[in-house]
Amino acid sequence: MIRWITIVVLSLTTAAAGVWGYKEHQDKNAILIQTENNYQRAFHELTYYVDLLNDKIGTTLAMNSREQLSPQLAEIWRITSDANADVGQLPLSLMPFNKTEEFLHDIGDFAYRTAVRDLSKKPLSDKEVKALENLQDQSGDIKNELRRVQNVVLKDNLRWMDVELALATNNEAGDNTIVDGFKTVEKSVDGYRDANIEAGVSVAGTEENFKHLEGKEITKSQARDRAAKWLKNVNPSDLKITKSGKGADVQTFTAAYQKNKVNGYIDLSVKGGHPLTIMVSRPVNEPKISLHEAYSKAEKYLKGLDVKDAEFELVESSQYERIGVFRFVYNQDGVRYYPDSIEMKIALDNGELLGMTSLDYYSHHYKRNLKPFSVSEKEARTKVNPQLKIQEQHMAVIENDLNEQVLCYEYLATKGKQTFRIFINAWNGEEEQVETMRAAEVKFNPNT
Repeated sequence: MIRWITIVVLSLTTAAAGVWGYKEHQDKNAILIQTENNYQRAFHELTYYVDLLNDKIGTTLAMNSREQLSPQLAEIWRITSDANADVGQLPLSLMPFNKTEEFLHDIGDFAYRTAVRDLSKKPLSDKEVKALENLQDQSGDIKNELRRVQNVVLKDNLRWMDVELALATNNEAGDNTIVDGFKTVEKSVDGYRDANIEAGVSVAGTEENFKHLEGKEITKSQARDRAAKWLKNVNPSDLKITKSGKGADVQTFTAAYQKNKVNGYIDLSVKGGHPLTIMVSRPVNEPKISLHEAYSKAEKYLKGLDVKDAEFELVESSQYERIGVFRFVYNQDGVRYYPDSIEMKIALDNGELLGMTSLDYYSHHYKRNLKPFSVSEKEARTKVNPQLKIQEQHMAVIENDLNEQVLCYEYLATKGKQTFRIFINAWNGEEEQVETMRAAEVKFNPNT
């Protein structure tokens, strides 16, 4: 009897295990099929958008009506955004494809900047027409390569899951037609770089952004010593130093460490050894210093940057739980330069620097010679919403939506409990930007 009971129990257990295993197998297959379908959709959509992009650029070149030209350029901008979104959904994270993404971004950026301006007053220049012709040729080459890959994918029923596996395992065996095709696209796009710069198309991710960096190149040993001065209570020998690879916006040394519950890193520019980014992660205890005291600490760290003849002004300070956040901008002759900004995070338990980013400052800073304003301060005030109460007024330089630096009247204004920062263009009187000032973080207690 016991023997038969045992047999029945084992049989039921085996059957249950089989059912469970079958269900797991089915669920896994369903996930794989869904993932493969998503990859296939993104790839075929990308091919379609590049094809459409090539046609739209050609249509733009054939147009003679300014009323139709702006919407057409805006459509090109939309298509490049959709194409870039599809690139982001493909399993290409293990394969460099940033040049193609930058190329699509640059086409979109060029189209947007051209579309939003008044083409009746400032029509397309010969240089811009030449740029569009170059972009049409380039998008045509990319279109043809993607179509070739698409044809092979459909003909041979290739799977993107195999591509992902090949990239993850660095497997050279088998048919990697898709990988080879995308590498060809990436290589050809890289060849367009100089032509696009010459034609006036912005190229993202170049060292041009940091061309004003000063100083000699530092060595790995020097980077270790400089990093140790910024990262407190860390033995230089405990720092792991790595150098950025080719293609980075700016060449850097990264010094990183991990000690007990504390870890952090600092990025130093190879040229000049300037600290670009600092991050320290650790438990922060109850505050022992005020936000004003933390601001004094931040000022000392700011002086540690050793920036020659540069004056900074605090434009924003906030407290988030146990951390003080401060934003400084470069000030030249009474004008605030918001593109040249530095942000810091200070621990309110001991005043330690927990974070800093000076990327904006070092990528934008140089001495400007701005043309004088043509709109009076009195005229600019009339452009501010009359429901707002102006508290402060300054002169400032900001970057507008076209990434152009413009001189503005800056107004700090309030409405009820809200505070706004408003920028009125000092050259044409247009409202350039409106920002809502951040308030102190609200603490929510789930137990109340």
